[in-house]
Amino acid sequence: MLQNFAKSLLDVADNLERASSVVKESFSKIDASKDSVGAVPLLKTLLEGVEMTEKLLLEVFRKFGVEKYDPTNEQFDPHRHHAVFQIPDASKPPGTVAVVLKPGYMLYNRIIRPAEVGEQQ
Repeated sequence: MLQNFAKSLLDVADNLERASSVVKESFSKIDASKDSVGAVPLLKTLLEGVEMTEKLLLEVFRKFGVEKYDPTNEQFDPHRHHAVFQIPDASKPPGTVAVVLKPGYMLYNRIIRPAEVGEQQ
C-alpha cells in the first residue's frame, strides 16, 4: 500500500524538479536591465516556491522511507538502472552511467523505480 502511494507521487517530484530547472534556465535568458515588466522578481519568487515544495516533498518521502538516488558515474546495474540510450564518451569507462534522465527511488532500500539513464558504450 505504501509502495503504491509513494510510486504515485514520484511523477510529482519529477515535475517539481523539471519546473525548477526551467525557471533557472529562464533566468539566464533574461536581460535584467531590460526587464520593464518585472519578470525577474516574479521568476525568483516562483523558483523559491517550487524549490521549497520540492524540498518538503523529499523530506516527507524520507520520513516514510523513500529515498531518491542519482547514479551518475556509477557502474550500470540493471536492477538499479534502466538504460534509455547509449552514448560514446571516451572520458568514462564502458558500462558507466553517463547521464541521468530521471533519478531512481528506493523504499526502505528496495528499488521502487529504477533511474532512467544514458549508459556509456
